[in-house]
Amino acid sequence: MDTPAKPRVVKCPTCGSGVEWGPQSPYRPFCSDRCRLIDLGAWATDQYRVAGETPLDNESDPLASGPH
Repeated sequence: MDTPAKPRVVKCPTCGSGVEWGPQSPYRPFCSDRCRLIDLGAWATDQYRVAGETPLDNESDPLASGPH
């Protein structure tokens, strides 16, 4: 007889608690809507950033260069 596979458990990126990876965890990889919103707020306030080059002044605003 095959034994059922153990469900995969991941750590919530916000609080570190265990989250079972599956349909029973609708906020995965977060443990709750609260942790999901905390993470979203961190992105919105630039606490998290994706590395890359800083745009030149005229590249930061697509409308600054006028019509193409």
